[in-house]
Amino acid sequence: MQSGRTTLLLTSLAPIIWGSTYIVTTEWLPENSPLMASAIRALPAGLLLVLFTRTLPNSQWWLKLASLGILNIGLFFYCLFYAATYLPGGTAALLMASQPVIVMLLSWYLLNTKLTWRQGIASVISFAGVALLAANSEVSLNVAGVVLALTGTVSMASGVVLTKKWGRPENMSMLSFTGWQLLFGGIFLLPIALWVEGVPSQLTTINYIGYGYLSVFGALLAYYLWFRGIDQLPTVSVSFLGFLSSVSACLLGYFFLNEKLSALQIIGAFAVLLAIALASPFKFNSLLNFHVKKRNLQ
Repeated sequence: MQSGRTTLLLTSLAPIIWGSTYIVTTEWLPENSPLMASAIRALPAGLLLVLFTRTLPNSQWWLKLASLGILNIGLFFYCLFYAATYLPGGTAALLMASQPVIVMLLSWYLLNTKLTWRQGIASVISFAGVALLAANSEVSLNVAGVVLALTGTVSMASGVVLTKKWGRPENMSMLSFTGWQLLFGGIFLLPIALWVEGVPSQLTTINYIGYGYLSVFGALLAYYLWFRGIDQLPTVSVSFLGFLSSVSACLLGYFFLNEKLSALQIIGAFAVLLAIALASPFKFNSLLNFHVKKRNLQ
C-alpha cells in the first residue's frame, strides 16, 4: 500500500508540472504560436526517448501507439489551445472538469470497473472546486470553443482508458512507450502548426529555454510519470489528479505573476484536493488505522 501511495504522489507531479505551462508560455515563448509550442514540446522529447530506448513496436502496436499518441497528446493539445482561444480559461476549465465523469463511464464500459459513491461525490466536489478556481474569469460561451473543449476532454479521457485497457507492448519499457506516444503526437501536430502559424521569425535565448523546459519537463518527465501512473493505478483516480494542473497554475500565477488569489479560489483548491482524496484507491480509514497501529507499537 505504501508503494501505491508513492506512485500516486509521483503521478500527481505530472499535472503539477503541466500547470506551469501557462506561465512558461506567456513569459518565455514567442506570442501567438501555441500549436508550434505544442509540437516542439512533444516531438523532440519523443525522438529522444525512441532513439535512447531503441525499441520498435511489433506489427500489432503501430496503430495502437499512433492512436494513443493522438488521443493523449496530439488531438488533446490542439483542442486545448484552441479552446483557450475561443473561451476564457475558466470556462474551458469548467468544461474539461467533466473528464473524470467520462473516464468513469468509459472505465465501466470498457474495463468493467465498478462505479462507487465516493467517485460520484468526488466528481461533484471537483466540478465545484474548478468553478471556484475560475471565479475570477468572465463567463462567455462560444459554440466552437465549447465543441473543442469537450472534444479535447473526450480525447484525453479516451486516451487514459485505452492506455489502461491495451497496456503496453511486452518488449517495451515505460520510457519507450512514452517516447512513441510523444513522437506520434508531435508528428500529428507539426504540419498543423506549420500550416496555421509557421515558424517563429525570431527566437531569443529565453525562448529556447522555454521550449527546452516544456520538452524535457512538460513532456518527457511528466508523461513518463503520467503513463506510469495509469499503468499502476485505477484510471478514475488518475483522471482526478489532472485537476492539480489548475491548482498549480493558480499558485504559480500568484507567486510569480502577482495575480490575485481570492478566498473563493483558495476554497476551490482545497475542494479539488478533497475530491482527489475521495477518488483515491487508498481509504482514509486505512491511513488512520496505520497511524493507530504505529502509536500502539510505540
